Amino acid sequence: MHRRLPIRWRLAGGSALLTLVILCGFAVLVGVLTTRQIQSDFNDQTSLSADLLAKKEVVRINLFLGTGLCEGEDLNSFVSADNASIRIVTLDGNTICQSDRAPDLGVVLIGSYDYGEYRIEGRPVRVRPFGLAVVQYARPLSDVQDAISILRFRLILGVVAGALLALLAGLAVARRAMRPIAALTRAAAKIEQTRDPGVRLPRPVANDEVSELASTLEGMLHALDEARTETETMLDRQRAFVADASHELRTPLTAILANLELLSESLDGGLAESAQSALRSSLRMRRLIADLLLLARADAGQPGARRRVDIAEVLHEAAAELAPIMSEHELTIGANHVVVNGVRDELHRLTVNLIENAVRHTPKGTHISAMAIEVDGRCLLTIEDDGPGVPEALRASVFERFVRGGGDRSGSSGLGLSIVRAVAESHGGTVELLTTNNGGGARFVVDLPAARETVAPTQA
Repeated sequence: MHRRLPIRWRLAGGSALLTLVILCGFAVLVGVLTTRQIQSDFNDQTSLSADLLAKKEVVRINLFLGTGLCEGEDLNSFVSADNASIRIVTLDGNTICQSDRAPDLGVVLIGSYDYGEYRIEGRPVRVRPFGLAVVQYARPLSDVQDAISILRFRLILGVVAGALLALLAGLAVARRAMRPIAALTRAAAKIEQTRDPGVRLPRPVANDEVSELASTLEGMLHALDEARTETETMLDRQRAFVADASHELRTPLTAILANLELLSESLDGGLAESAQSALRSSLRMRRLIADLLLLARADAGQPGARRRVDIAEVLHEAAAELAPIMSEHELTIGANHVVVNGVRDELHRLTVNLIENAVRHTPKGTHISAMAIEVDGRCLLTIEDDGPGVPEALRASVFERFVRGGGDRSGSSGLGLSIVRAVAESHGGTVELLTTNNGGGARFVVDLPAARETVAPTQA
């Protein structure tokens, strides 16, 4: 819980807790000393009042009245200020006179003592004609206890109020101290959103640790910006090199292919076989160069000329191109005339790669279906097979470059599905690998924005 609290609350809470401990110690010390002082003053005042009463010789008995009334100063007026009581008794305990509502004060003693709820001071006095008597001056102990309770309440209230004030003051100070950190946090959040490390971080006026942190972070961001710029420059150069190299290799490779075709037609025997093998390798090299060029253009964000393309026509063209290798597989095409805005050659390559991928990684006799429909303004191109499916270990990386499946029997370059993803993304779409309804096989679904609604379906 403590670690989950914001720093300002931890700082303010620590300050308030320390203040509370200090105030509690101070309150205990003051409470003990003040309580003792209150009790001492109470006892001294009671003793002083008793001495004063005895020295005034206010006690005189009117023998002729025989009523037991005391002559002289009124006892009630003497005790009214201190909420006290007075009893004048003989040594054997008989009451001579007393103040109004004076309680029973117990045995007659001379000196200071407590009886019940009273503090009693007994003083000897001379009473005519009985000789000695005892004046009992009593004050209720509740007076001093109430004073002590009030003191304790005020001390507790002061401790709590002091701790709360310390908490509020700590929050105010911590909030003010954390303002530079909050400003740095907002700047960091802005950099995260914009991904622009060139944003200047706010620096506090004071030359303190926060200012040093801001300076360090700004230097780190500057270094990261330079590193990113260098990396992007290097990647741009690599992409440009691959694109330029692929483009420049196409011309001599076309000449080589033309010469190899002439040689394979004009030569006989083993030389003709060698020429045919070289021609097949050159054709594979041309396709690999075309793949690299396509990926390089996609990485560089250089789309080709866009026009309206019917996906149904692309599917049929791809099926016709792959017909020589489809003899041992069954291909079914069900496509509506779904039109998209795109580069026809790239969409053709996407379709060919998906169908060819199904042929290469499934056994003989596997059924492959290709469908294209429009749903809510989106073109859904689906290539599905009932083969063994994609291994679980490859599902997360199947669209990465140079990833080859274990069932690849023709030694592909591993760029086929990465080209599919690059073409789909460059056309504002996505591609997903799903499991077929029967739990086996593989289903690739390409989602592209459609250009218009579908027309009549065709089957092949």
